Amino acid sequence: MDSWLNEVFEVDRPIIGMCHLPALPGDPGFDEVAGIEAIVEHARGEIRALIDGGIDGILISNEFSLPYLTRTEPITAITMARVIGQVHDLLTVPFGVDVLWDPMATIDLAAATGAAFAREVMTGAYAGDLGLWDTEVGRTARHRRRVSASTTRLLFNVVPEGAEHLAARDLERLTRSTVFNAAPDALCVSGLTAGSPTDLSQLASVKRAAGRTPVLVNTGVTPDTIADALAIADGAVVGTYLKEDGVFRGRIDVERVRRLMAAVAAVRDERSTSVTGGGA
Repeated sequence: MDSWLNEVFEVDRPIIGMCHLPALPGDPGFDEVAGIEAIVEHARGEIRALIDGGIDGILISNEFSLPYLTRTEPITAITMARVIGQVHDLLTVPFGVDVLWDPMATIDLAAATGAAFAREVMTGAYAGDLGLWDTEVGRTARHRRRVSASTTRLLFNVVPEGAEHLAARDLERLTRSTVFNAAPDALCVSGLTAGSPTDLSQLASVKRAAGRTPVLVNTGVTPDTIADALAIADGAVVGTYLKEDGVFRGRIDVERVRRLMAAVAAVRDERSTSVTGGGA
């Protein structure tokens, strides 16, 4: 499907690699001795590995701000803006941001850094590990306009990690109403946690209901599963697999990035051949 994804990433079915930032000031796990400069150096190493491995785009998130807030403290997005400013020279592929789990802060950060896209849970009300959680998408949409972030593409998580929808509707109906009421630029479908496989039947349900809105597989893909995922989805967001030994708290392993992107290249070649009718 031709979409804004093709225009921004200039490839079919783009793969977005995660740059997970360590705990930030104010977070329970922040390393006060190493300080913010250590976070900057961590980000530089992750971004270099992703780009050297051939990734199509990068999504920068405060992944290790655990446990997350649904209304973050100002220091979180402020620190992320500083880090992105200091690594901006390395960002030679399109990049996006995500301030977990705060749509307003995510949009502020995108506007401040010039991010091409932003991902967050933008719609719905949930119960889960974070307690009760209401997103107020109408306020978020108006805030986006107010801070001049209308050109930043918004990726909506429709299956949040670690939470359940309070609305008693199936996933296809939720998807249709989200597309109608909130006009997302893309939808993301996740597993239970970062690195968990995405249920392909859920992915297919969202894809059927999304119409012309692109759908991304958001967690759990590997070189062995990427072909099946991209047979349904319009792209993927990948984090855990790309790290040393596929461990969530590890560092990006450039060889694992290359391995995944080689599998993606094979999928693209097969799709190109089928479209053009080529063959031996």
